[in-house]
Amino acid sequence: MRLSRRLNTLRIIPIMAALSATLGSTYGSTAFAASILFWVALLISVAFLFAVEGGVKPFPNTSLPFYFYLGGTFVAFYVLSVTWIAPKFGVGNAVAFVLLGQLISMAAIDQFDLFGAPTHAITLQRTIGLILMAIGVFLAVRRG
Repeated sequence: MRLSRRLNTLRIIPIMAALSATLGSTYGSTAFAASILFWVALLISVAFLFAVEGGVKPFPNTSLPFYFYLGGTFVAFYVLSVTWIAPKFGVGNAVAFVLLGQLISMAAIDQFDLFGAPTHAITLQRTIGLILMAIGVFLAVRRG
């Protein structure tokens, strides 16, 4: 994935968090807000499937471990979490901690070759980078 595409994705995360948080606060229900978001996402995904990809294609004859199909549980956890916590903790704070968590998870996945990802060892440079990110998150969310 090109850097510009990654940066565009990172810009969308805080917007999504703010919209989700406001939706949840307005309706007084994190689960209801998340359900609305998932219905909209389902409609867009199905429209994309047919308009861009030409519809459903046959499944390949390969067999994947069941956990590869559980990615949606992480999406649900993220959306529910950010919709619930952002109004209380602040959108910026919530996104900062989510990004720090993603970086730490990325390092662990790369280090231990999890889920078929290529191995990239946690080097001293990478460790220092993660520590600096953690310090940066602390400084960014600190009040006063």
